[in-house]
Amino acid sequence: MLQKLTTSMGIILSLIILIGATVYISFWRGINQPARAEGGEVNFIVKEGESVALISDRLAMEGLISKSFYFDWYATFKRIDKKIQAGKYILNKNMNIKEIARKLSAGDVTNQEKTIKIIEGWDINDIAEYLEQKHGFSAKDFIKLTQPGAGTCFAKDICRFSQTDSLPADADLEGYLFPDTYRVYNDASVEDVIAKMLSNFDEKITPEMREDIAIQGKTLHKIIIMASLIEKEVRKVEDMKVVSGIFWNRIERGQPLESCATLAYVLGENKPQYSIEDTKIDSPYNTYQNYGLPPGPISNPGLNAIQAAIYPAKTDYLYFLNELESGETHFAKTFEEHSENKRLYLK
Repeated sequence: MLQKLTTSMGIILSLIILIGATVYISFWRGINQPARAEGGEVNFIVKEGESVALISDRLAMEGLISKSFYFDWYATFKRIDKKIQAGKYILNKNMNIKEIARKLSAGDVTNQEKTIKIIEGWDINDIAEYLEQKHGFSAKDFIKLTQPGAGTCFAKDICRFSQTDSLPADADLEGYLFPDTYRVYNDASVEDVIAKMLSNFDEKITPEMREDIAIQGKTLHKIIIMASLIEKEVRKVEDMKVVSGIFWNRIERGQPLESCATLAYVLGENKPQYSIEDTKIDSPYNTYQNYGLPPGPISNPGLNAIQAAIYPAKTDYLYFLNELESGETHFAKTFEEHSENKRLYLK
């Protein structure tokens, strides 16, 4: 009886060892051997906040690993599951799980993309110059594509967005190239960049904002013109709303806007103070000589300025000025108060 028991235990132990060895070999092969011996590059994107389980499933679907379980287990066991970084990677089917995990956790992303950063208040020429100097695009081609007419982005499907239909026939894309940080492929075209800006603009202007503009009896184009002035005039969000109220009040009262930002746009030069001669320059964009809004935007405003144009602050102010060094904005209800602010802050 004892001999039979010993024999049975020996068999069980042998089976355990055999199963353990089989599992170990299976894990060793799963982790150390590539899924495909022949190789082949695969563009693989890890999204922000994506779980290891989902990543391992997609690796298996792409044929980069044989079974998702191996990668999932290895990443957790080695405690690199929290180190995997979002980004675009070039992986190869002849890489094993260790190599893939090492690359994803090191953030060894490809350099196939570049970052384009468009600043609030830049106009078309500013953007064109930046794209040419920093990213190798043709400034001339960019400017041409932003103009109305055949052969420009208006006529290309890639650049279509819902607001181009509502633009005046002679309007360019000034004001609609939404300032933001963009990621584009290194081989992206000028049309690709413009399309991203227009699409972003369309997403930022919500249905609620569009409805509120219509309720006010205004058009989106007029709002963007106003926002482009506000963007160039003041820095702080709360000041933007006050200045918006001042400008809309002046329009209602039949007063000229007298925006220095429009003089800068016409003259192509920012000055601490503008002369009487500057205010008399002949241009439809000169809001010292013409009443109401200028015929088009003077810059590409950000979301804060656009929202300020839609939702102005209700105040009794009719005047404002900015300190030359700090940019601090001072408001006044009367011309006398405004003159005193000039004496105090424009030295």
